[in-house]
Amino acid sequence: MARVPRSSISALFRFSTKSGTYSLPQSSSSSSPREFSRGFGCRPDLHFRVYSAKAAAAAACGHEGTLLSDGFRCGWDLVGAREYLEYRMARYGDITHKALLVDAVGTLLVPSQPMAQIYRQFGEKYGVQFSEDEILNRYRWAYEQPWGRSRLRYVDDGRPFWQFIVTSSTGCSDSQYFEELYQYYTTDKAWHLCDPDAEKVFEALRGAGVKVAVVSNFDTRLRPLLRALKCDHWFDAVAVSAEVAAEKPNPTIFLRACDLLGVKPEDAVHVGDDRRNDLWGARDAGCDAWLWGSDVHSFKEVAERIGVRL
Repeated sequence: MARVPRSSISALFRFSTKSGTYSLPQSSSSSSPREFSRGFGCRPDLHFRVYSAKAAAAAACGHEGTLLSDGFRCGWDLVGAREYLEYRMARYGDITHKALLVDAVGTLLVPSQPMAQIYRQFGEKYGVQFSEDEILNRYRWAYEQPWGRSRLRYVDDGRPFWQFIVTSSTGCSDSQYFEELYQYYTTDKAWHLCDPDAEKVFEALRGAGVKVAVVSNFDTRLRPLLRALKCDHWFDAVAVSAEVAAEKPNPTIFLRACDLLGVKPEDAVHVGDDRRNDLWGARDAGCDAWLWGSDVHSFKEVAERIGVRL
């Protein structure tokens, strides 16, 4: 485990095009600390005014830079990164955030097989005849419908909501069929972790004093599922919508996670794969936020942006 060196900040101010390497001025447009924590992406242009934390951590950790549009290559996003890094370091030293909040489905873990395949496979003995494409289309339709029984989809174990989804997707209302599907998605057969290095990274983060929590729109099966995947001990807290009575993007669930960790929202960064639920929701709560699969692609990358190297 290592921390990002302060001496590498100067690396943020070089970028190259196809025709050569250039240095940027050591100053840039002023902005507020809240804007520094937003983590917007950057495309170099004549104004050099948009920036993100990604540039700071990437350049400081020695990344080569990413080819952007119009032939530009920079140490990820570039301009303003110096101010962002110095702002966070001034508050916390080499570690830029006191807490990491992690989305569950799509970020921490994913289904091991396509949903429609499982619905059809389990449903064959119950007379389900829809193709996987039909099941998928019907599932998407059902999931987008307003859920009228309460303001939340996932209340307690979420059974009424999932019964509606399964019946709408397959045309089968057999209770035994539903129970088989419901129980299957509580086991480690149904899910696998997105990042094989996750355990090592979370251990390093916690070893560096960064607290870690899961923040998820899920029913009460999430905790037994994390235990089944043998990863529940990686986290200092779990904020589940079914328990908090708030679903992302409602900022309440992020604020609850911060309360459980004992940190202020501005001291936390949330990582998730959904722009609306994860980025917008976390930022509305006052947290920093990075989009999984766009801003970051692995938990090692997340740790490096926070200032912890493995």
